[in-house]
Amino acid sequence: MKATVFLGGGRITGALLAGLGLAGYDRPIVVHDRHPEKLRNLKREYGIAVEPDLHRAVESAHLLMIAVRPDSVPALLKEIGTRNIRRRLTAVSLAAGVPLSQLRAGLRSPVKWARAMPSPVCRTGRGLTALTFGRDLSGAARATVRDLFARVGAVLEIPENQFDAFTVTFSSSHGYHALATLIAAAEAIGLDRKSARVAAAHALADGIAAWRAGTSPLQDLLQEASTPGGTAAAVIASINDAGYARIVQQGLCAGIRRARKNAGR
Repeated sequence: MKATVFLGGGRITGALLAGLGLAGYDRPIVVHDRHPEKLRNLKREYGIAVEPDLHRAVESAHLLMIAVRPDSVPALLKEIGTRNIRRRLTAVSLAAGVPLSQLRAGLRSPVKWARAMPSPVCRTGRGLTALTFGRDLSGAARATVRDLFARVGAVLEIPENQFDAFTVTFSSSHGYHALATLIAAAEAIGLDRKSARVAAAHALADGIAAWRAGTSPLQDLLQEASTPGGTAAAVIASINDAGYARIVQQGLCAGIRRARKNAGR
């Protein structure tokens, strides 16, 4: 049986391997990486097969996952292309900012392309992955790609022209950063560290979980939680006056610029 092959043994590959292991994914998995130590660690931790030879790894692939840094994609595709691929092969790029047009130019038919942007939270089975497909990718191939990522969380298919915006918005770093910032601010005003962590985690995680599980509009919940004239309303008003919305938008725009720069766009 042909394998799901990851080219690149970095963090997102590790997160996907963990999530797929939890889901009982039964197709063979092979990982290729230039660094033998990474391969040894992945083999030991996840029990998957490793292949230090790039071309042998590609030859074994049913589904080829491009899991390297964006600036490494052109050289990787060029190296793969030094040996002609004569069979149909679905390739999925996990590289932020690299459009389908560049991927197709780097490795042409019979290779067919998709892009995926999975969250590292997929290691727990509660991830979120955006997908976009090349027009020439068959329905069966699309279903195979969807099925793999659906095993590690929710899947959202979006147009490619929204991919950069999605990438900078969905990162779990937003939640982690907000949590760390709220904890630090609570400690600064006198709350002990343990209580600060509990309070901040409730403010972010439990409130959002309640919104997702219910049917109430977000604006209604916000008004319920911040009664006019109350302490929560004062906090929110002060944060907004300080330029919260503007700062968040500036951050997202900086992320898009970085994604495009890393991809050479």
